[in-house]
Amino acid sequence: MPKRDCYEVLEVHRNATEAEIKKAYRKVALACHPDRHPGDAEAEARFKEAAEAYGILSDPAKRAHYDQFGHPAEGAGGYGPQGFDFRSNVDDLFGEIFGDIFGQRRGRGPRPERGSDLRYNLSIAFEEAVFGCTREIEIPVRRACDACGGTGARRGTEPTACPDCRGHGRVRLQQGFFQLERDCGRCAGSGRVALDPCPDCRGQGAVRARRHLSVRVPPGVETGTRLRVTGEGEGGAHGGPPGDLYVVLAVTEHPIFVREGPDVLCTVPVSIGQAALGAEIEVPTLEGETARAQVPSGTQHGTVLRLKGRGAPRGPGGRRGDLKIVVQVEVPTRLTARQAELLREFEALREEEPESAIGRFWDKVRGLFA
Repeated sequence: MPKRDCYEVLEVHRNATEAEIKKAYRKVALACHPDRHPGDAEAEARFKEAAEAYGILSDPAKRAHYDQFGHPAEGAGGYGPQGFDFRSNVDDLFGEIFGDIFGQRRGRGPRPERGSDLRYNLSIAFEEAVFGCTREIEIPVRRACDACGGTGARRGTEPTACPDCRGHGRVRLQQGFFQLERDCGRCAGSGRVALDPCPDCRGQGAVRARRHLSVRVPPGVETGTRLRVTGEGEGGAHGGPPGDLYVVLAVTEHPIFVREGPDVLCTVPVSIGQAALGAEIEVPTLEGETARAQVPSGTQHGTVLRLKGRGAPRGPGGRRGDLKIVVQVEVPTRLTARQAELLREFEALREEEPESAIGRFWDKVRGLFA
């Protein structure tokens, strides 16, 4: 039976580019892959047909020869001086296009693997979060075993070639009509195993240790801020780069200050007389000193006074927010006879005020129920 036209097999035009041919082959190969159609002879035949067509059209010399002469006669060698042998080339073609999709990887030996990232939870004081600080931390890491020098073999011995993969680090598995390669499970792709394992690291070549680091906390951080310390995570396997360390901050609560973004709130009690008459009061600041704030006459409970630029920085190097003083008018709970007498006199005078807030409120109530 004559072979179908290669362009027809891949469903591309005769002037298709190399990228279009590769894309078309990928589409057909995925649709007809034997792993998706186990025992389906027709699907396997279409897959082989597509692989052969791609082998011809992806090679400029073979494609030119094919465009001029078509398929060779039955029993002829192939295209050009090298020809095309399906059995010897299908693995290379499939691996080139699909890579690790079905577990195949070109080349031998273990892959370098990046080390794992580490997380460290660091609790800092409120003032440290506002102004920044440097903290010393200790983190658990894996390091090469001193007893075996990282080989995993008992002192005085050496790792030997893995008997499962014969030192290649890769094993071949038969999948349908072609072979796939995977990392050897026994040696994890290294190609060598310790038959007499080191007792200190139990043949792992690495042990747990603790590393001391200085971490710079920039000013203006808040709870949940993550600081990335590059290259201070777990060491990479097979020569891979180390991971990173992420320091996650938790800011402890302050007894009198509360963060509100870059602003800092502080509730300060004042007397009824100070709120009514006005006064200059002392207020605490983040620097540990006191500052003066002016309470205007007639200040109500909950009024917010601002001290500009006395809050937290807006990030590293940013301008500082404000210190917000929340006025808390203190109502006396114990009165002397004289204080009670004066307050009664004050209340009698206050009731004569036509525009008091209390009077306006009851005017609204009476209007609602009239």
